[in-house]
Amino acid sequence: MALRISLSTPPSLHSTPSQWSSSSSSSLVPSRCVDWSATKRRVPSAISMERKRESVGVVRSSLEATQEAAGAVAVEGQVTEVTKDTFWPIVKAAGDKVVVLDMYTQWCGPCKIIAPRFQELSEKNLDVVFLKLDCNQDNKPLAKELGIRVVPTFKILKEGKIVKEVTGAKFDDLVHAIETVKSS
Repeated sequence: MALRISLSTPPSLHSTPSQWSSSSSSSLVPSRCVDWSATKRRVPSAISMERKRESVGVVRSSLEATQEAAGAVAVEGQVTEVTKDTFWPIVKAAGDKVVVLDMYTQWCGPCKIIAPRFQELSEKNLDVVFLKLDCNQDNKPLAKELGIRVVPTFKILKEGKIVKEVTGAKFDDLVHAIETVKSS
């Protein structure tokens, strides 16, 4: 059985059997394409119903993320992974404590090298909140808001405001910046 589609003539909504031609003795095919998208259908299709279900799921997910963000807490002596939804609530909860944010990516070599040393810093400085943000597509809005240009970038915040920044895997510079902000 062969299927013949003719694109040379405009589609018709009123194709009739007289406009059909026989491509074989056993099957008939229309000589013009029928554009069904131009018809006005009021009955929801399975695809549109699935899209509605997906959008409801997205709303539910964002509500869950908001609830999750409201209860987000940084653990003392550990590096806490944050997202665009949990970052600001944790910073607000830190109050007047110094907050150090490690902005990294999964594929960054220097980020992987400095990560264990960043963890050690969090274990030694219990009066500082240590956070890390994976600058992936999901967290891109926050990374943009914080003005990231390179990874790793360390943002040091006090009372919810960025007061220092260290770019690159410069551990000594990071330690000095943290000590400076703590003493101020």
